[in-house]
Amino acid sequence: MRTVEFNKPQVIKYLAYTFGIAYIIQVGVAMLYRNGGSGIGQMIMAAMMFVPLLGVKLSGGKAEGMEWKRLYIRRNFKTILIAWFLPAILTTIGAALYFLVFPGHFDLTGAYMANNGAQAVLDQLAAQGISYRTYILGSVLACVTYAPLINSVLAFGEEVGWRGFLYPQLKSRFGHKKGWLLGGVIWGAWHWPLIWLIGYEYGVGYWGFPVVGMLLFCVFTVGCGILSDWLYERSGNIWMPAIFHGAINAAATVPMAVCSVLSGNTRLLGPAPVGFIAGLPMLAFAALLALRTKD
Repeated sequence: MRTVEFNKPQVIKYLAYTFGIAYIIQVGVAMLYRNGGSGIGQMIMAAMMFVPLLGVKLSGGKAEGMEWKRLYIRRNFKTILIAWFLPAILTTIGAALYFLVFPGHFDLTGAYMANNGAQAVLDQLAAQGISYRTYILGSVLACVTYAPLINSVLAFGEEVGWRGFLYPQLKSRFGHKKGWLLGGVIWGAWHWPLIWLIGYEYGVGYWGFPVVGMLLFCVFTVGCGILSDWLYERSGNIWMPAIFHGAINAAATVPMAVCSVLSGNTRLLGPAPVGFIAGLPMLAFAALLALRTKD
């Protein structure tokens, strides 16, 4: 990949646009959630993933040397396999660690989903003769088949902004390790209003709400950002981190679907990879990559 020259005014403009637009959207989403519009709010949150791409365009930034029109499957075959399957592997190991610590939180009745507003989904499955365990099996299969690719379309918007533009700029100015750390914190902070206003990822019933959740999410995004950028560096193709991002989003839903309602106050720890215990495999992998990087 090409090295880029750090452009401070452009980076500042990018961050101003990306954070300004996203924070306004997140406040609007919170208002929808509080007035019974969670369904619309979720669709808006999905669309918000294109804000970093919009920030690049509005700031006049360029993702130098970024391939995006083709996957180049033959050349990137190994990288595609890593991006596609590594999230499921790390999430499975992390969830297993969490359930070893909290064995009573493992539940295959669907009680957690029912308790968190998804009873209608369970009713629809039952009406079609689909058992909850069959639904879980289908979700697992989706994680390792089509879901990473479908989710990558939405993740593309974020990845162009973070890995395509911002991370190369930060690495040019601060080096790999500091650039990865700063980029991950920025990426995590981009989600802060949702964590504060609607309990995004961790709920609201934990000690230190919402600050602890905000900080922990940044730990997750630092680790996830390192892996995503490593895949981008391996390939020069922005679809590699986009697939990885999409695969994480797909895999993270499965551990939550097999939780009991008792896990509500321990979401800071897991079982999704944004929790500290469940996130340890991903953080360890990211730490290994960072340690092997010279600058």
